[in-house]
Amino acid sequence: MAGSLNFERARFNMVEQQVRPWEVLDTRVLDVLSEIKREDFVPPRHRKLAFADLSIPLEHGEFMMKPVVEGRLLQALELTGDEEVLEIGTGSGFLSACLSRLARQVLSIEIHLDLAERARARIGSSGIRNCQVQAGDAFDFHPAQTFDAIAVTGAVAVIPESFQRWLKPGGRLFVVHGKSPVMNAAVLTRQGPDYIEAKSLFETDLPYLQGAQPASRFEF
Repeated sequence: MAGSLNFERARFNMVEQQVRPWEVLDTRVLDVLSEIKREDFVPPRHRKLAFADLSIPLEHGEFMMKPVVEGRLLQALELTGDEEVLEIGTGSGFLSACLSRLARQVLSIEIHLDLAERARARIGSSGIRNCQVQAGDAFDFHPAQTFDAIAVTGAVAVIPESFQRWLKPGGRLFVVHGKSPVMNAAVLTRQGPDYIEAKSLFETDLPYLQGAQPASRFEF
């Protein structure tokens, strides 16, 4: 019981002392971060760090985003509950679970099979039924539909045109792009067939999606 109470206190502190002060004021987002058990999604060896203001390492050199970045991502997508969402990079599955609580349907793509299987199990154990986790490479992905919102959980040196093509009219794409250590988190909104509006949100630094690193200057 004491351990459970400690997790609840830590979760409350994460939301009130980290996420909310970082300009995350959307009550639906704050509620979801308060309700979903983040500690169930982190690797067991890092369970005590579940609510710390840091990126938590996963396998294959991947990381969970800091809680403040997760909060800003969820807020930037402005989900109302009716959206079909694509997540690129499932990772631990925590953000997938949050998106599923905020949207109608989520499809999450994860390049590493073991991470995809583990996230699928964690999401299922949380009672979430509107999230599909698919193992695959986002750069070799050909969806049969477009999406109301797209969340990219790893950085890209350059924003792929394909990600932008997958947006419905009015759809929003959250992505971190640029070169480490100073990258730009942005939300792109499709305003028309040939016009996408980009808004810079904040600076951060994330590991690159596999295959999205900057091109080497020494290539010929």
